[in-house]
Parts: sequence; structure tokens; C-alpha cells
Amino acid sequence: MKIKTIALSVSLLTMGAFGDEMSVKKEGIEYIQMLGGTLKSELQTKMKEDPSGVSAAAFCAGSAENITKEVNEKLPKYASVRRTALKTRNAANAPDAADIGVMESFQSEIASKAFNPESPIKVVTKGETTRVYKPLLMEAACLKCHGESISPEINTMIQKQYPNDKAIGFKEGELRGVIVAEIQKH
Repeated sequence: MKIKTIALSVSLLTMGAFGDEMSVKKEGIEYIQMLGGTLKSELQTKMKEDPSGVSAAAFCAGSAENITKEVNEKLPKYASVRRTALKTRNAANAPDAADIGVMESFQSEIASKAFNPESPIKVVTKGETTRVYKPLLMEAACLKCHGESISPEINTMIQKQYPNDKAIGFKEGELRGVIVAEIQKH
């Protein structure tokens, strides 16, 4: 894992966050990249080690929440980052009303071909909190655990860990979920 890199990045981000040169959106994107980059790197490693996807599924079930916690421990006290989806695998990642609205907006843009992958970030401010959202789109490798045809071995593993799993049946290019950075005014 890249926790040392994350700690250095947070130190630099925290210094910038208290200066006027960094906007809340940019700060949120940095936190999203910290979590997303770490998870994606680990998943890619697992997929290279085991192209069947079994190692990647085991990694997600056993480590993704811990990595999220580790990243959040490195962030300033006024910030956090998390993952959520309309179809969750882990109930702990359930969306709230604001998350649902943003994800439905992403889905609508994707369906109508109005989605711009060059500028996918959405920012929502309510009261003292700003949320920065980055969409997670289904890639071919993701389909091994989230697609329409999941191997029996992976399906058994998922059902043992997440008996109420709803995060299946996706096609490439669809919205899987979002990574959300929440930043309190400080």
C-alpha cells in the first residue's frame, strides 16, 4: 500500500488548504485521488497476480474499508473521503439523499451522451459542507465482480461477505458509484 505517499500528500495538501491558493474543489479532488489511486493500484496489482478476479474480490472484501479508514486518518480533521453507489455491495457505503441526486444526474448524463469524461467532477455545497464527487465508471476488469456474468467462485465469495449485495448486473461504461470528498468550512 502507498500510505507513506499518502501521508506526504496530505501534509502538502494541508499546508495548501490553509493558504488561499487551493480551492475547495481542488482540495476535494486531491483527497479523492488519494483514496481512488490507492484502491485502483491495489486492484490492478491483484488482477495482474490473478486474472480470474478472485484475488481482487478478496482484496475488496478484506481491505477496501481499512484503506478508506487509513486515508481518512491522514486527512485534516475538517475533511473526509468515502465511496458510495446506488447499488451497494457493502451496506456501510449506503448513499444519502444528496449522493443519490448526484449519481442520478451522472446516470442521466451518461444515458443522454451529455457526460463529459474530461470534466466529470460535481460540487455540491450545503451549509458548512462542500462535497466533491467523482464518478466511477465500469471498466472491463470491473465486470468480473460487478458484471452480468460473475464466476461461481467469485459469486460465492461475494455472497458470503455481502449477503445483500446489489452491486451486480453492470455493463461497461455504466456508473458504478462515486468517490466523495466532504470538506467542512474551516
